[in-house]
Amino acid sequence: MTAAARQEQKVQQTLAEERRRRLAAAMREAGIGHLVLYGNAWQGDYLRYGADFGILEGHGIALIAADGAAELYLDSAVEAERAELEAPFVRVHFAPDIARAVGARLDRVAKERLAAAPRRFLPRFLADPARSFTLSDGTALVDKLLMHKSEGEIAAVRRAAQIADEAYGEFLKAVRPGRRQFEIVADIEAHLRLRGCPDNFMIIGSGGKDVLGMTPPSERQIAAGDLVTTELTPAVEGYFAQICRTLVVGKASEAQRRAFAVFVEALEAGIAAVRPGVRAADVARAENDVFRKHGLGEYTTSQWTRVRGHGMGLFADSKPHILEDVNTVLEEGMTLIVHPNTYHPEAGYIVLGDAVVVTERGAEVLCKTPRQLFEVAA
Repeated sequence: MTAAARQEQKVQQTLAEERRRRLAAAMREAGIGHLVLYGNAWQGDYLRYGADFGILEGHGIALIAADGAAELYLDSAVEAERAELEAPFVRVHFAPDIARAVGARLDRVAKERLAAAPRRFLPRFLADPARSFTLSDGTALVDKLLMHKSEGEIAAVRRAAQIADEAYGEFLKAVRPGRRQFEIVADIEAHLRLRGCPDNFMIIGSGGKDVLGMTPPSERQIAAGDLVTTELTPAVEGYFAQICRTLVVGKASEAQRRAFAVFVEALEAGIAAVRPGVRAADVARAENDVFRKHGLGEYTTSQWTRVRGHGMGLFADSKPHILEDVNTVLEEGMTLIVHPNTYHPEAGYIVLGDAVVVTERGAEVLCKTPRQLFEVAA
């Protein structure tokens, strides 16, 4: 193992120990004896917070005691073998019928106060009232820990944002006419893995006014005049940071430039609204009001766009979601992506977004890539 790898492993272990301490303290304060954490290959942040294991396939359930002791149940033999190596402080169980295995374990502590997060994702067997135990909803308790980062966690997000900036530079080099979307994304994956970054959530869009959003990479070929968009989201020590940018293949048209200027204005308004004490809704409204001012309020609705940003951390798309009906109060230590991504009727789908940290003075912007409509040779 290289010196850099040993240092990264040490940082990961330190963050994992810190998470376990924070989680155990929150459980004791809430009077919870054992906490059940569920995870799968799509969303594993709750599981990883308590068990320090990034699940890749199947289902996982961690059982965390108030003293910090952790057990991990996995229904994949391959994952269980990997967990034995990667999560040395956790007792690992391979259980093809994971719900019944966890249920049998919970029978032994049924008299304690038990909770689960996220409870809505639990196997039905564990939530059945016929069980000897009752699992209350501990999702809000874990959400608070996931949203409010420690200094060590914020440092990991900062490093991920730096890598995201570098990877977008590679994206600019990779886009050229005739190349297929999956070839471009493959170049970025190769770049990130050579940097020691195996985790990256990435979607892409290319074309004109016919393109209504972004998707996983397809065989669609890049053509002159295309808008090419991406959300690029690498992770460091399990912590994700995202950047959203748009480029034009060739020279941008006046309509494209005019449209992009609205997105710059909206992003600046959203970031200016970020500070402790405001609600996620206030940030979304600041972004949307710019579109309304320009007669584009229709394109802030759910018909055209999903969110105006969201939290980041151990999951690429975590709470709080930046929407006008989300009243989560922003607090110092939260990490977010602010992105007024939506369709523009004159240009097509455009994205622009920066990762930020909520500080006592407002938003600290982590992305350094200029907020411009990039042009690459046609």
